[in-house]
Amino acid sequence: MTTESQTELPFGSWPSPISASLVAAGGVGIGGAAVHGAHTWWSELRPSEGGRSVLVSSDGSARTDRLAAPWSARTRVHEYGGGAWWLGSENLYFAEWSDQRLYRLVIDGADSAGESAPEPEPVPVTPEPTVAAGWRYADGREHPDGEWLVCVREDHHGIGQNGKSEPSNEIVGIGLAADGQITDPVALVSGADFVSSPRFSADGRWLSWVQWDHPNMPWETTTLCAAPVFANMRIGNVQVVAGRAIGDDAVAGTARGESIHGADWTNDGRLVFSTDRNGYWNLHSWSPGRSDTSALTDLTDAEIGGPPWVFGVRRWTEMEDGRLVVAVTRNAVDELGVLPAKAGGETPSPLTAIATPGMTVVSSLSSAGANEVTLVVAGPASSSAVVTADIATGSATFVRPSEDTGVDRAWFSTAEAVSYESAGRTAHAFFYPPTGPGQAGVAGSLPPLIVMGHGGPTAHAGSSLNLKVQYWTSRGFAVVDVNYGGSSGFGRDYRDLLQGTWGIVDVEDCINAARYLADAGLVDGSRLAIRGGSAGGFTVLAALVQSDAFAAGTSLYGVADLTALASDTHKFESRYLDGLVGPYPEQRDLYEERSPINHTDRLTSPLLVLQGLEDEIVPPNQSEAIVSALAAKGVPHAYVPFEGEQHGFRKAENIVRSLEVELWFYGKILGFDPADHIEPAEGAVGLD
Repeated sequence: MTTESQTELPFGSWPSPISASLVAAGGVGIGGAAVHGAHTWWSELRPSEGGRSVLVSSDGSARTDRLAAPWSARTRVHEYGGGAWWLGSENLYFAEWSDQRLYRLVIDGADSAGESAPEPEPVPVTPEPTVAAGWRYADGREHPDGEWLVCVREDHHGIGQNGKSEPSNEIVGIGLAADGQITDPVALVSGADFVSSPRFSADGRWLSWVQWDHPNMPWETTTLCAAPVFANMRIGNVQVVAGRAIGDDAVAGTARGESIHGADWTNDGRLVFSTDRNGYWNLHSWSPGRSDTSALTDLTDAEIGGPPWVFGVRRWTEMEDGRLVVAVTRNAVDELGVLPAKAGGETPSPLTAIATPGMTVVSSLSSAGANEVTLVVAGPASSSAVVTADIATGSATFVRPSEDTGVDRAWFSTAEAVSYESAGRTAHAFFYPPTGPGQAGVAGSLPPLIVMGHGGPTAHAGSSLNLKVQYWTSRGFAVVDVNYGGSSGFGRDYRDLLQGTWGIVDVEDCINAARYLADAGLVDGSRLAIRGGSAGGFTVLAALVQSDAFAAGTSLYGVADLTALASDTHKFESRYLDGLVGPYPEQRDLYEERSPINHTDRLTSPLLVLQGLEDEIVPPNQSEAIVSALAAKGVPHAYVPFEGEQHGFRKAENIVRSLEVELWFYGKILGFDPADHIEPAEGAVGLD
């Protein structure tokens, strides 16, 4: 029922101030906040600058870009990157995107010279590789004596020679010569398939790190190690602190291991880390000389941790007095808590909750004073921002506010957490009803629904402001963002639901989310669409060949052929499917059965395919194969490739085009005319 002040228009055709250009402009990715003296540092991934990652600092009154174009602090280690920069005592170190070498920048150069002085030029600290981007660096730290660095190096030299089939990963030490001379890195830790999180103790006498081997992923089975540090970048005998013993064989999906990440040292010499040994990521600690660890927390309905897709995932920080401020994830929503100094001992310590109104996503915690912590946050009405929070009062001061959309908040749809039955288990999602001031659907009609499946698939959808969701809801769509079985944020048992069942459990949960909302009378069950990127794109394709529930689908760089993915993807994920599907090639038949490309005879729903042409994670041939099959069968479809894009669209013009062409596509299929003027997809088939 509408009021006199509301205008009735078909759902999907509402005019909206949330344009595709606004989504792209507001798509600055903020991350990695860290405090050094009176300054806070963070990174900004800016679509308006071609996806350049800029380092920014603030003294509380003014913000300064510390990397001029074309410098970009971004690493390709593991392809997903993260940990591309870190602060030392006097220098900042970062991996430059173009050549992947490590550089240093004087921290206080611009401030001491004055605002009008040019930024000092970054200086390389690693040798030039013999092949382009052949050595890649990430996730480092400066030794307390300031004379050397330690970091992860991924070596792409010699692949295809002498039996080397993939890059090697190791922890290296890098000498910092006083005269600026570049020295060759020294390998400190090698032999494991993957390494991360090299961290020095406060006195510099110990080095810790995490390592794991194929076929495991870091949220399945890892090992935390530590070793004494000696002069001249040497380490002593390695001690296994927690996790699988070095050299133990492991087969993904056959026996649950222990996932450890986020390890770092406290000022009193303890190594604190997240482990999911009780089914939820909790904090534990270890001290040199001990053979056991102590539980600092014992949560059984929430966790202090998340899947380390990128380097630098740590969910706690130490305050000046030894208290630990932690980010807790409960049902995919974040909150803050405090542990007392020297927590642990005989029994785990209780967490004291910190009031954080308006914050549902929290990351990059960094101590900023006696009672203050700086962190990156987002909430239902705001995208990512850097804030300094007072843990005594819960008040927050913005260091870097979220992007000002200029849109009245009345246009924003607020997420509603829903749980529903799916194939005999409980699944979870966030539901967004259509929202537009003065707008209403035609009397007697219900809104179409867009079902979203997140990527990963070991990840989760959050409930903070996402303009890509609001783009749809403000035009009259309902959206459900599904945290299907296998998602993080709900404990290990839920996360393991996708072991051996990718393409089954996720599909069931997406279909049943749509049916749940249709049965509740909230959406039009005859006008259901499903969209997703990467792993979410696979779920889209699998859902369309397994069910006729959806009238349309959009796959963004989605997986169509599991066998191709298993044999043609980057090292980090090259054995991911061993757990999600089964060992390959031993279970090749299962891969072929699960691959949507092999079941295009069941594909009858129109499909839009969006793909970056430089994607190394899901190569373009995946999308091109499904498009060829659609064309051969005569199924209505459109294919839009993007030059210069990798796994995910970072350039503003491509974000705009991808959103607008998707709206055009839904209009053609679901029977409405968008309020926006949109150029049709070139070469579209059956969408006249």
